[in-house]
Amino acid sequence: MAAAVLTTSLALAASGPVLRASTNSTLGATVVVDAHGRTLYALSPETTRHLLCRSRACFAVWPPATVRSRSVKLVAGHGVEGHIGVLRRTDGRLQLTLRGLPLYRFSGDSAAGEANGEGIKSFGGTWHAARAKAHSTATPPSMPAPSPGY
Repeated sequence: MAAAVLTTSLALAASGPVLRASTNSTLGATVVVDAHGRTLYALSPETTRHLLCRSRACFAVWPPATVRSRSVKLVAGHGVEGHIGVLRRTDGRLQLTLRGLPLYRFSGDSAAGEANGEGIKSFGGTWHAARAKAHSTATPPSMPAPSPGY
């Protein structure tokens, strides 16, 4: 029952973003936060098809970032890149996802702007504050191959 108490509801008025970008000076990065400015996390290598955080113990420390219903308008604030989705957990909760990654809060963050969960290894992976911008998949420019004979 404690996990249900810790669950974050991010349902907002139709005009407000569900996810926002916020610069975190401790991490030196722009991270994703909920409507209350709380840092959201993803567990690497978890995906929506391969869930690692499934136990009450995990949910007690890492409550899923949820919405109340599928009718909540999923809006990304300025600076948040990628598709926002909803994952139905086996307990019926609707968990937010960003770029295919389930999002969580950390119970050790007690105020907006904190990111105390960064780098914690637990529940089968490593927790990282979700970055607002998608990682670039472009390959850096390469040097031309040397000509034969050089």
